[in-house]
Amino acid sequence: MEALTRHLSYGRLAIACCALAVVCSTAAIAARYRSSRHPPPRHEHTHPIPYPNLELPLQVNGSQYEPLTWANVAGWGDDDHLAAYKAFRTSCKPIAAQQGAPAESKALGSSLRDPCRIAKGLELSDGVKAKEFFEQNFVPLSISRLGEDAGFVTGYYEPVLDGSKTQTDVYNVPVYRRPSNLFVRGKTQASVGLPNSGPVYRKIGRRKLVPYYDRAQIEDGAIAGRGLEICWLKNQTDLLFAQIQGSARIKFEDGTTLRINYDAHNGYPYTPVGRVLIDRGIIPREQMSMQKIREWMEQNPDGANEVRRQNRAYVFFREVPLSDKDEAVGAQGVPLTPGRSIAVDKALHVYGTPFFIAGELPIESEQSKTPFHRLMIAQDTGSAIVGPARADLYFGAGADAGKVSGRLRHNMQFVMLVPKGLDPVARGHKLPIPDERPSAKIAKLFPQTDPQKDKPAAKPADVSTATVAKAGSKDVAKSPAAKDAAPAASPATTPVAQAAPVAEPVPLPVARPDIPQQPEKRRYRRYRHHREQ
Repeated sequence: MEALTRHLSYGRLAIACCALAVVCSTAAIAARYRSSRHPPPRHEHTHPIPYPNLELPLQVNGSQYEPLTWANVAGWGDDDHLAAYKAFRTSCKPIAAQQGAPAESKALGSSLRDPCRIAKGLELSDGVKAKEFFEQNFVPLSISRLGEDAGFVTGYYEPVLDGSKTQTDVYNVPVYRRPSNLFVRGKTQASVGLPNSGPVYRKIGRRKLVPYYDRAQIEDGAIAGRGLEICWLKNQTDLLFAQIQGSARIKFEDGTTLRINYDAHNGYPYTPVGRVLIDRGIIPREQMSMQKIREWMEQNPDGANEVRRQNRAYVFFREVPLSDKDEAVGAQGVPLTPGRSIAVDKALHVYGTPFFIAGELPIESEQSKTPFHRLMIAQDTGSAIVGPARADLYFGAGADAGKVSGRLRHNMQFVMLVPKGLDPVARGHKLPIPDERPSAKIAKLFPQTDPQKDKPAAKPADVSTATVAKAGSKDVAKSPAAKDAAPAASPATTPVAQAAPVAEPVPLPVARPDIPQQPEKRRYRRYRHHREQ
């Protein structure tokens, strides 16, 4: 009976243990399920990030720049600063009307609002005071394309062309307005002035989009007879030059004038016809100008037709309500100032930015080297104007302006005027100091090399040399065994030990992370820690 009672007790105990195990495992599974659905609160790391993402003092992509003092800006005192100040105030009108942050992130951003706010209340009539205004509100910054020591300038103007309101035997080249089936993503037909770069499509039906017609197709009549003609010109060369310049004045026989301006393009990249003529050896590079192009096209009409069609880009115009006394309107939406307005790369620069451009240009004649030290204001853009130190100088309207602008293809020095709120020197002082460099002695003993550039294998003599060098001269001197072994050293090993004071090159360290670990990894660690408990 005692044995039976003992066996029954053991059985009950076993059953109780099994039940307890089932309950514990069920509770663990439930706790794990709850923790997966409701993870524990995160604890933020208190240790600092090794390399935080800091805002740089000033960043213009693809450029190199150097802060200057006004005394080091060559020719700064020779300019007419009052004329530049008037052009700058013209650009300040749309800048002052802007609200909030700029639509596109650029180096200057909205920093021009502060000097424009000051200029709004200053009616200056003295060049000295205008010069003081720029010196008190801007800092000079020499800028050029990365790896180059100078910028590059060309010229443009507003052509004055003869035309007709109706088609005749003499005037039979149409000037087209923007077609209704021309489509640009993100824009509508009500948009004024579509982008001068990027894809452009032609709608077929409601949904199908195909690339728009190129120059050859349009010249052959792809969009003729649709009522898109604004006016008529004498030849395709006149139209080509109006499209290159982006605007034109059309003189009619009755004495009236029509002003046209850029409105859209057909989506093809611009190919300079001058480059085609240079590549084919028709006009030497040193003689290239718009006058040379026009002369060659007038003398070779058949060849001109083929060369012109190498440029598949085509520009559509719109009528603008301007009189003969008004200047052309740039991409900023303000009238251009001859000799003071420039076209820049709108992807890098902000309209209204002052640039001091210095050098020599053939203004008086093709062979002249006229000193040019002038403060210009960025008020326009162009599809061929690309780069941080690239500008198209506006010289006004008419044949004389066309002669001057047509022969400009020169390297010039660029100095960008940066508002003092973005002073790169002052803001650069706020950047953290980098890690201290090792001393010259440590750097010599432990040179850092790139492991990818190391040799795959070392020679036996190199291995022995490196092995001896690892001990270091101080350790060898401090070791008693080394003192006793030194006199007994063989002559073959002694020179090796003396010729190896430099240690084996140490590979470059692994780059530090610039962001903390991802939250998923932290949750995984917490889960493992919870399970071990």
